[in-house]
Amino acid sequence: MLLAASAAVSGAQDQANQPAKPAVKQTATPNANPASGKDMYMAYCASCHGPTGAGNGPAASALKVAPANLTELASKNGGKYPNAKVQQAIKGDPDMPSAHGSQQMPVWGPTLWQLSQHNEAQAQLRIRNIADYIATLQKK
Repeated sequence: MLLAASAAVSGAQDQANQPAKPAVKQTATPNANPASGKDMYMAYCASCHGPTGAGNGPAASALKVAPANLTELASKNGGKYPNAKVQQAIKGDPDMPSAHGSQQMPVWGPTLWQLSQHNEAQAQLRIRNIADYIATLQKK
């Protein structure tokens, strides 16, 4: 069974009856349709980055480092969406500064590779389709 930070947030309360900081629960990674960037984004990314990519997903408040606002990637790159860089971040390219990779934010390359049953073409299709979907979330 594959595990990922496709997080569910619990709203436990501490002994002083104050709300405790939400905790991220690891759940089994669903096998979303590799042809649908949107389906995969919603299954793998939205719990932290939010359904619109603004970095405000239900698990965001439980993380030590706030998730990136994915809607600003193009504006922070001179108006051009950095598709190759986004694909590298999703895959977990070791030559890239760490965007993903902490215990709370895993790189998705190995997970997508396993979901693709070690089929390189399908794993690359998944990564490309997620990155292409994130491109549609950019602020105009």
